[in-house]
Amino acid sequence: MEPDPRYQKMATHIGLGQSQRIADLFAMVADSDEADLLLALPADVPGAAAKLDREPDQVQAMIDRLFIKGLVFPSRKTDPPTWRMCRNLVQFHDATLLWPEAPQEYYDLWREFMDEEWYEIAKEWGAEVTKPFTRVIPVGVSIEARTSILDFESVAEMISKARSLAVTKCTCRLSMRKCDRPLEVCLQVDNAADYNLARGTGRSLSKQEAMDILKEAEEAGLVHVTMNRHQGNHFICNCCPCCCQTMPVLIEGGIRVVDPSRFVATVEAEECISCGVCAERCYFSAISFPEGEDGPSLVDPERCMGCGLCLVTCPTGAITLSEAREKSFVPGAA
Repeated sequence: MEPDPRYQKMATHIGLGQSQRIADLFAMVADSDEADLLLALPADVPGAAAKLDREPDQVQAMIDRLFIKGLVFPSRKTDPPTWRMCRNLVQFHDATLLWPEAPQEYYDLWREFMDEEWYEIAKEWGAEVTKPFTRVIPVGVSIEARTSILDFESVAEMISKARSLAVTKCTCRLSMRKCDRPLEVCLQVDNAADYNLARGTGRSLSKQEAMDILKEAEEAGLVHVTMNRHQGNHFICNCCPCCCQTMPVLIEGGIRVVDPSRFVATVEAEECISCGVCAERCYFSAISFPEGEDGPSLVDPERCMGCGLCLVTCPTGAITLSEAREKSFVPGAA
């Protein structure tokens, strides 16, 4: 049977028309009528109904289903709202993998795509972008900086100032299943929280509950990652080195699809007892023992991502995070 060209068009819409797996993923989540509607977007419901020669009630029912599936997103700047398709691979991945009725085969095909195709795609994207879409933010501990830590790089401040909070399952670990680290740890903030609560794919959180999840993530060795800009941070992901979209390609190939934080770890040699816990906790091979196993650890600032996981479990408090980059390193920061 010839592949349905509608699904290839949808793959092309998110920049991956060359991938049959992406087309097949669209085919698994959208039936033929829904595919026609998706290709008629952007449009409001009356406009889409006119394009498809359908009743508006029929189109609204399809829009409602596609919203739950994670394939359409509303712009409420218009009345009635204008609906659009997911605009890129990340949005397609993160939204549809939380679809409550996703079959196991859907997760399996995503894992196959990530294992077989993602590395080369990430390499191309990494070479094209001037700044990655995401960046690391440090653990929720005190930071020794030349200037005070800024609100957009403090998980505690981001939580404190949030209007709405929710938690979702990590879509990467849902599909990849390469570790047993905590699953329900992706924090959604403000508009992203509203979106996931409306879809039924997120659980509402108090601010204390959100901080407790961040602490759990830090202890489990998960790296905090957020949007790479100084305002409007809609999520705090908690990433592992094996399932995440960004961490494995960074660790294995040096592909910078995620920026470091503005900080690097430093070790107070006199306080270090050479236990090696910090080196075990570092995914980026940034910590070594140049003087041998009895000497203090040393941090390579070129490799350090400034996540702070090493200092969470340092038994003597020998490790601190120090400012290493100007605040202008984060897009939009003055």
